[in-house]
Amino acid sequence: MTDHWIDYPVPAMRHEARHGDRIVRCFDPRPASLWAMFAATVARTPDAEAVVCEDQRFTYRQLDAAAARLATGFAAQGLQAGERVVLFIDNRPEFITVWLALQRLGVIAVPVGVREQRPGLAYIARQCGAAAIVAEAALTDRLPDAGEAPALRLRISVGGAAADAPGCLPLAALDIAGAAPPAVAPAVTPTSDSQVAVILYTSGTTGHPKGATLTHGNLVHSVLHYQACMKLATASPGTPGERAALAVPASHVTGLVALIATMLHVGGTVVVVPAFKAAAFIALMATERISHTMMVPAMYNLCLLQPGFASTDLSAWRIGSYGGAPMPVATIDALTARVPGLTLLNAYGATETTSPATMMPMGRTRAHADTVGVPLPAADIRVMDDDGRELPPGETGELWIAGPMVVPGYWANPEATAASFTAGYWHSGDLGKVDAKGYVRVFDRKKDMLNRGGYKIFSVEVENVLMAWPGLVEAAIVGRPCAVLGERVHAVLHAPGVAPDDAALRAFCAARLADYKLPETWEWRELPLPRNANGKLMKRDLRQALIVANS
Repeated sequence: MTDHWIDYPVPAMRHEARHGDRIVRCFDPRPASLWAMFAATVARTPDAEAVVCEDQRFTYRQLDAAAARLATGFAAQGLQAGERVVLFIDNRPEFITVWLALQRLGVIAVPVGVREQRPGLAYIARQCGAAAIVAEAALTDRLPDAGEAPALRLRISVGGAAADAPGCLPLAALDIAGAAPPAVAPAVTPTSDSQVAVILYTSGTTGHPKGATLTHGNLVHSVLHYQACMKLATASPGTPGERAALAVPASHVTGLVALIATMLHVGGTVVVVPAFKAAAFIALMATERISHTMMVPAMYNLCLLQPGFASTDLSAWRIGSYGGAPMPVATIDALTARVPGLTLLNAYGATETTSPATMMPMGRTRAHADTVGVPLPAADIRVMDDDGRELPPGETGELWIAGPMVVPGYWANPEATAASFTAGYWHSGDLGKVDAKGYVRVFDRKKDMLNRGGYKIFSVEVENVLMAWPGLVEAAIVGRPCAVLGERVHAVLHAPGVAPDDAALRAFCAARLADYKLPETWEWRELPLPRNANGKLMKRDLRQALIVANS
């Protein structure tokens, strides 16, 4: 562990052999599973508020009871430990109760974002051999049939009326809260925390997505990292815990691990946000006394643009974490000025790292705004060249990441696992460097780096400058094909309500960037930039649209 985390409540560690050939630092002692973490919280603070969504409120005792009833209902339908169940559920309390019910049974949950369409959903269900799917009633027309997913024997709908989801069993029918319910299904204890608890399919920006296998040990280590490195308060009788806003998709690794799992461990409250609308979200933050958020920078920017943001009482807001993109310095300064008690923290990770691999130590964000913080206590990050050789501090290469939170591989895909992992190090595909003080900089995806006449351009550097322009919510830099230089720099901008001014923005960038990095063409959009089902920016689509427009 580096000196950066010396003053943090980091659990004791020891080296352990994991997943065959890996030797990694692990927390010891640690909970055995996600369910064990939740059960311990129920025993400690049964009457603390666990989940809030609009007019619905659950204490930990009530959440435990709801999960137990659903687990019994699932068991009555024949679901067994080790089987896979797809969760095609939006942000609602049922996502949490269903996930906990499956964890109680030892069933592997497969959350899928509700933006996924039928072909992608069918592929996922077929590839993991899902036995069941729990889906939004309004989306059941996307469910695969028997030919598309032969192992899928049970379809369950959430919300809406039975008529909205023909061929599906309503989730309410599995709730055994009748006059004479059967014996409650006992909780299944995994024989090892190396057993898979969740499969999350990667973004699939090219080809089919891969199912990252998150084990109980992966989940536990990520949760303990969040607890220690964010200094999250642990609830106890008479002492309230954190209140976290779940404004990102519950099906994504950030919503699932950073928010839901972490709050269930520390005894905090998950305030579910069914749909993010900045004005309503700000009001919710004040009403529910939210203390913790984890969102992408664009969401923070949208909040800042709201007229009521400055006058709303957000004094309970203590931690504002973010990831997925850099936070512009202008946004950091604006948030600090308007919410003085807020600590902003950058975090970097991926599905394959069960969320975080780095985090910014508290109080250092402004001074190191161009970095994603330092490796977490149990994480190991190396910068490697294309031949698999480690580079010295300060040089740029691909970031390889190891640690107890790194998944063992991809579900039923040994070829992809072999291509992406070396002795426990996951090849991130991100270009970056680590400086002499241990701070990590992420410049670009290897495939997104531009080459303009031999000059390498990291799109994130240009995007950071663009994001300081007033009113800009999103910016993306892509390469425009050029017969002479190979690529030229093209900017795609989302700035709703802002009058386009190419000349002024070009002059703004020219004062901050080398001339070869300056965008030469500009595209202003009123609508948000395209993202895939996991919320990642689809630069491939932007490049393709540019090619079509210029053909």
